Amino acid sequence: MTTRVGIIGATGAVGQRLIQLLDPHPEFEVAALTASEDSTGSTYEEAAKWRISAPIPERVADMEVGETSPEAIPDDVSLVFSSLPSSVGAAVEPAFCEAGYIVSSNSSNGRADEDVPLTIPEVNADHIDLIEVQRDRRGWDGALVKNPNCSTITMVPPLAALEEAFGLERVTVSTLQAVSGAGYSGVTSMEIIDNAIPHIGGEEAKMETESRKLLGTFDGAEVEWLDARVDASCNRIPTLDGHLENVWTDTVAEATPDAAAEAMGSYPGLDLHSSPDRLVHVFEDPKRPQPRLDRDRENGMAIAAGGLQPTEGGIQFNCLAHNTLRGAAGASLLNGELLLENGYL
Repeated sequence: MTTRVGIIGATGAVGQRLIQLLDPHPEFEVAALTASEDSTGSTYEEAAKWRISAPIPERVADMEVGETSPEAIPDDVSLVFSSLPSSVGAAVEPAFCEAGYIVSSNSSNGRADEDVPLTIPEVNADHIDLIEVQRDRRGWDGALVKNPNCSTITMVPPLAALEEAFGLERVTVSTLQAVSGAGYSGVTSMEIIDNAIPHIGGEEAKMETESRKLLGTFDGAEVEWLDARVDASCNRIPTLDGHLENVWTDTVAEATPDAAAEAMGSYPGLDLHSSPDRLVHVFEDPKRPQPRLDRDRENGMAIAAGGLQPTEGGIQFNCLAHNTLRGAAGASLLNGELLLENGYL
């Protein structure tokens, strides 16, 4: 028996990826779609400017788009995926939680809240139980669960492997981020063609805080963030999909490139439907990973790493993930599967 789900903010880039990933899905069935007021009452095919190469699933194409409110979601839906802009999500998502829905959200609002689970299932699945703390504090029948920023997701699994094997004292990262991370209208062609933009507003702070929460420890009541310094510089480049990142670490124990590659490559995954067979793929070729060659590895859900070199204090490496699959829609979907696996749905 499948679990019926809704998608709020269904017409945007991440919403479209969610629909792609949910067709078909053995555990979830799309039962409701919402979007902005301009789309309400239209069929999904009419409302969405479909940008994905695969066609719109037939059943979803004919579904009517509702208003983004709890009243638009059928009572037999228990899980709602949110891909709303953060300003809208901050105003709307709590109402869904109060109405009894569990919201798996890609929006950035609330990620740092101490009672909101921020999870990458393979890295910190136990943090999902912050739901119990959240419900006690907020009096919700539902719950709010977040996945991190797409750039954070790219580097945290390799960092989790290094933290487990050697301990982390400091992380410095410089990103080369694809234009799809800004949404369809986020960066104009005149801005990005033959260019690079050395600043993405708010992105650095997200990477610096979210990574420490994700790599922190949960004691059943709260998360103690990782005690390490994280510094980020975020840059937009003219690739379509795939965030490439250059990372430098200082480790507590001495780490060699071979030992670090072994730790990353053997870092365990999970047996969820959308999990990759191997979470981190490590390349010996110093010219890999590359967005065009490696972003679709394991249906876009794996992390690719390479270029491992020793530094005075630790290890330097490069990493890559598909930013709208692993970094956004796929991350929310994995959190939904984790919620189901842990009996929250």
